[in-house]
This record gives sequence, C-alpha cells and structure tokens, in this order.
Amino acid sequence: MTLRPRLHDLYVGRVVLASVLLTWAVLLGFDLMMALSGQLGDLGKGSYDFPTALAVVAYSAPRRAYTIFPYAAVIGSLMGLGQLASTSELTALRALGLSRRRLSASVAAALAILTTLMVINGETLAPWAQLQADQLKLAAKTNNVAMARYQGLWAREGDTFLNAVDGEERVIDGRRTLELRDVRLYRLAPDGGLQSLTRAASAEYDRGGWRLRDVRRIVFSFAPGRASEERLAEDRWESQLDPNALAAGVTRPRNLSGADLRASIDYRHRNKLDAREYEDTYWSRWFYPLNVLALCLAAIPFAFGSLRSGGMGKRLFLGILFALGFMLLQMLFGRMAGATRFDYRIAYALPPILMLLISWLLFRRKSG
Repeated sequence: MTLRPRLHDLYVGRVVLASVLLTWAVLLGFDLMMALSGQLGDLGKGSYDFPTALAVVAYSAPRRAYTIFPYAAVIGSLMGLGQLASTSELTALRALGLSRRRLSASVAAALAILTTLMVINGETLAPWAQLQADQLKLAAKTNNVAMARYQGLWAREGDTFLNAVDGEERVIDGRRTLELRDVRLYRLAPDGGLQSLTRAASAEYDRGGWRLRDVRRIVFSFAPGRASEERLAEDRWESQLDPNALAAGVTRPRNLSGADLRASIDYRHRNKLDAREYEDTYWSRWFYPLNVLALCLAAIPFAFGSLRSGGMGKRLFLGILFALGFMLLQMLFGRMAGATRFDYRIAYALPPILMLLISWLLFRRKSG
C-alpha cells in the first residue's frame, strides 16, 4: 500500500472534513449559546453588560473548540462515511481494489490535519484567549484595572509558607507585576517548629525575588520564651516562587498551557504539595491526538456495513453513542486514577487502546 495520496484519498478526506467541520460548528454554536446564557446572571455587576458578555464568550471559543473537537470528529466522520456508503461510493471504491485499511488511512490523514491544528491551539491561542476572557470579566465586574485578584492566598516555597490577605496582578508598560498585601511568611525549623515570622504591608515580585515593604520580623530562639524583633522599611525575599505559580494556583488547570501545567506540577512536587489535578489535565493533553485517532478508527468499520442503511438518524445516533461512551470511559479511568493514586499515563492510555482493539476486532470480523 503506497502512502502517497491519490485522487480517491483526497475525495474521501474532503467529504469527511466537510462533515466534521459542519458538525463541529453546530456543536460549538450550541456550547457558546449555553455559555452566553450562563453569563446573563452576572449582567449589571459593575460595568459588566451584554456586549462585554459576548466578548467574554467569544474569547472562550478557542478553548471550547479544543474540548469539543474529539466528539465532533467521530460524529462528523460517521456522517461523512455514511453519506459515501448510502450512495454506494464506498462500494465502488472497494470494487476498484481499495482496502478498508486504505480508506481508513484516508480518513485518519484528513483528521490528522485538524488534530494538529487543535493541539497547537490548545497550547497557544486557547490559554491566551481564556486569560483575556477572565481578565475582561473581572475588570468589568470590579471596575478596576487589576488582571486578577487574590484573596486568602496560601503558597509554599521550601520551608517557608506564604499567606496574603489579598493582592492584584497588573500589567504596567507591557510588564506583568504582582503585588500582595498584608503578607505573612512563616519559616519552619528542621524539627517543624516556627523559626521566624515575617509580616509585611506589601510584597511585589521583582527579578527572581520578592521586595517586601514595611517589614516586621520576629525570630524565635531555641531558648524557651526568647525571641528577637526587627523592623525594616524594605527587605528582599529570594525565592523561586513566581507570579505564574501563584496564578496557576487560582486558575483552573484546564485553562493553562502545557508549559504552565508542567511548571505547576514541578512546583508542587518540589514543595511536597498535591499535584494530582494538574497531572490529570497535563497527561490528558499528551493523549489528546491518540484519543481522536482511536475514537474515529473504532467507528469507521460501521461505515462498511450498518451505515449503508438507516439514514442520517442512525449515523448521528452511532456517532453520539461512541462519543459519549468514550467520554464516560475516559472520565472513569481518570477518576479512578485520582482516587487510587494510579499513574495517569496508564489511565489515559487504556481508553484509546480499548478503542483501537475494538476497531481491530471489527475490521477482522468484517474481513472474515
């Protein structure tokens, strides 16, 4: 079987792509309408009005398109192949000597183009656009220029715990700055006791560290009941804890890029914090292309048999059945991995492997 695309590959790919894009547009349209209806309850808060809500939903479209694509791919593929089967075009192609594997490869190649674009979108445009949506909504509802607002923030860096009553993240001259207010730094001794307590009126991240203002530090001595106190107008806390790590702590993992997820996981592992939620999202990104391929390949064998009759309703039903079944299977394995602390890589590899096994068994049965 030659891998060079021929006329029949381009024709099958074009039909499948057209069906997938149409299905994708319909599903995305429904999702955006539901998202817009969910924003109506916030209208009137601050300056948050209907045009702003439209802009917020529009900014979220790349992320929603990324999430919906696998299910649109399987439904669209079944509808496209069902169209070819109902007009006997698949039968004609088979009569010309084309194998089921070759036709499946044509579909997979067409979907690989869209899948590649979605992977790029999931790592670049989607996180950026979702951040813009969150910032726009926050600024409109609170009537200030803050990018993000933190309240009751806790973080850990080595043997030091940070607590801030509130804070704001801003962009000044194109540079992102984070200022925390009413900050407390609790530094623990190796035996677990409190070694020092530092309280600052504010803390601002600057070039690999934090600038503390109006500082009061109490250092506890090993001798019982003894402590020393010092006051400084300004001090510096050298720390690897950066604004991105803090932002990741208050941002949903699904809205972060792969690089930010990896940084968040490393930060949590370094400080012995729970990183399961971030690992869940991180490894689901890695298996995203395989999920699309396995889901569609498992559905393709139906195009050579049961989709020749039954019309659009049957094709749509089978597509939805496959999409929902795979979503539930993936959700089940993901939740089980989180509950039992099982390796997420294995948990996310099992559903596509099962789908590929189903596809192989169906192809073998129809070839027998």
